[in-house]
Amino acid sequence: MQNRRVAFLGIDIGTTAVKAVLVDIEGKIFAECDIEQTVLRSNIVWVEQDPVMWWENTLTAISNVVKLAQNSKYQIEVIGIGLTGQMHSSVLLDEKFEIVRPAILWSDGRTTLQCQEISEKIGLQRLKRFLGNRPVEGLTAPKLLWLKQNEPRNFERLKTLLLPKDYVRYRMTGIVVTDHSDASATLLYDIYRKSWSADVLDILELPHSILPDIIESVESAGTLQENVADMCGLQKGIPVICGGADNPVGAVASGVFQQGLIQSSIGTSGTLLMPTDTLNVDKELNLHNFVHCKEDWWYQMGVILSAGDSLKWLRNILYGEKSETSYDSMIKEAESILPGSDGLIFLPHLVGERTPHNDSNARGVFIGLHAQHTRAHLVRAVMEGVCFALRDSLEIAKEQNHSFTEIRAVGSGSLSKLWRQIQADVFNLPVTVVNQFAGPAYGAAILAAVGQKSFSSINEVVELWTNFETSSEPNSDVVSNYDKYYSVYRNIYPSVKASFQEINSLTN
Repeated sequence: MQNRRVAFLGIDIGTTAVKAVLVDIEGKIFAECDIEQTVLRSNIVWVEQDPVMWWENTLTAISNVVKLAQNSKYQIEVIGIGLTGQMHSSVLLDEKFEIVRPAILWSDGRTTLQCQEISEKIGLQRLKRFLGNRPVEGLTAPKLLWLKQNEPRNFERLKTLLLPKDYVRYRMTGIVVTDHSDASATLLYDIYRKSWSADVLDILELPHSILPDIIESVESAGTLQENVADMCGLQKGIPVICGGADNPVGAVASGVFQQGLIQSSIGTSGTLLMPTDTLNVDKELNLHNFVHCKEDWWYQMGVILSAGDSLKWLRNILYGEKSETSYDSMIKEAESILPGSDGLIFLPHLVGERTPHNDSNARGVFIGLHAQHTRAHLVRAVMEGVCFALRDSLEIAKEQNHSFTEIRAVGSGSLSKLWRQIQADVFNLPVTVVNQFAGPAYGAAILAAVGQKSFSSINEVVELWTNFETSSEPNSDVVSNYDKYYSVYRNIYPSVKASFQEINSLTN
């Protein structure tokens, strides 16, 4: 007879995949599954997905991990479910909770005019006072204005706005809510009062009624409906915990919810996430200021739009989109190249850029190419350029008198020894990785364990479940060399900004 073991199910509705993990009471991963997702791109700046695809892939991912767990020596009983997912992406539902149109994603760049309109209507001082954030193309509020101005019939149909993980949870439970971490990243949320901003909604003439109630990340948001349980091979009535946005939930998984720590994420995009127990926005609002999943904590975040995507782009153009050439083999070649890539510098602005430029016209640049540069130089320059771009966010945080002791690396970049070392040398900080890493999905399982009352706090679970190892220390000689290259890097964007605008007008 099999031994019975309870487990928590964590689900991450990502851009490139839905990931599900089953984690036992001791933090061990029983089973995990990734289901790849497709992105809809009708032009260079439009990025969309079908929310129904998210739902169908979620059902498949859950079914797969349940089947894998059934093949283990234990009888697994799921007692809690937690969710996380991509931020800002807008799910628009009508009065029957049917999809109005494809979701406009976090990386979509169509809303430049709407961002300008919001800045003009609200102004920098009121943006600081109400929101703690500036309008950028990926956020939710400008997408609503774009919908109102460009697809008025769809706007009239809109009755409920949800974020990705909230839509999937609605399909699981029939309950419509969101959490503070996801709500705070919409540009419709008062970061100080921790509620929807009635002032901003009124200024932008957006209906209050479309927004869901907000609860804490570890609160229950219903139970698994019987028909869904049957499709997944689970029991009905399992508590479904609210969860949170993927970046702070990933920070939960890596234990980054105290000052002095940074979470560096190199996935499709790239982020630096810096927790704080005191809200202190930078004067130009160049960093995002959002609510953490840990109650009474916030975090500042810098975002670049093409991190791992820059390496994916390079692989596709060097080898072809259908090539089976691995990233590992590309990075292996780059290891033979000295830091600085023999004078080759890359700006990773392939689809515009967010922090610190907030410029949808920005584009990728290789500068310093000469006849002796090889494929390996290109690869290393891309990896270094991503880290230089992330360092921009670190420098802004330092200007606010923040000090840091350690970076915890997550995402695909954490799996590469070379990319970890480049981060350590560019940031001049030790880089730590989590021994057992399943990213935001693992963080969602942690939130499920707390919300289901098996543990008293997030701190308690992380202390018991999460182990770390220091994998990379900065090399003082390389740090000095990278400081010089970073100084050159910072001067490139201002030098070519006007050209980006001219090129954009020509191509449009």
